[in-house]
Amino acid sequence: MRETDVHLGEPPAVVNIGVGVHGVASRTDVFRLPELWQLHLYQYDAELTVDGTTHTIRPGRVSLVPPGTTVRYRYQGRSEHLYAHLRIAPAGPPRTVPVMQDAGPESPMLSSLLLNAIAAAPGAPEHTRAEIWTALWRVARLTPPTAASRGPHPAVGTAIAHIEARLAASLTIPEIARAAGISHNHLTRLFRAETGTTVVAYIRRRRLQRAHHLLRATTLSIPAVAASVGIPDLQAFNKACRRELGASPRVLRGTTS
Repeated sequence: MRETDVHLGEPPAVVNIGVGVHGVASRTDVFRLPELWQLHLYQYDAELTVDGTTHTIRPGRVSLVPPGTTVRYRYQGRSEHLYAHLRIAPAGPPRTVPVMQDAGPESPMLSSLLLNAIAAAPGAPEHTRAEIWTALWRVARLTPPTAASRGPHPAVGTAIAHIEARLAASLTIPEIARAAGISHNHLTRLFRAETGTTVVAYIRRRRLQRAHHLLRATTLSIPAVAASVGIPDLQAFNKACRRELGASPRVLRGTTS
């Protein structure tokens, strides 16, 4: 089984997303995306060859192909799938993921996440990124980690996914531990061992990273940015930005480099 290493420490940049229709004009497609990952969820029978390795496509299967990889599709007729082309930063520890997997009972959830991401893309790109990031985490957890896997402990991955999906909400370590299926103390020990930081420090860092991005890349008001990262108190938000990012929200909004 062909595998690839993917980093999920930060949300991906979604360059292209939609519903692909193939197999009408031609039964074969061959292409290569030098800089982009390819995420596909299938609902048809076909073949996918990835750098010489052939995989069988069946309804409910999902593929994650790394950049710079030559792919060849052989269709049996009209074939429709959900897709996203992504830039994924090398942030966080890598996870080893099969190029092709059977999503099984996760297939409806992955379909819902991708459809939500497609619907949000025209007007809410941050929503699209969040949906795709959640989908990537679910794809990464379809295959249980092996002894040789370099990915984080499953409970830590679940905790991180829970945090990332709820940065705008009030988060507590006991709540996160329940979501990860382990005790408060066990999560604290595992999280520091796997990430080198505490759960609280991770939440604080990710909230401020997201706030920095929203201040620079969107026209959301400063109060709206603060609320969207779970710090609705403007005075506390201002202090956090100065402490963690070195400047006030207003100054950060004007930063271009």
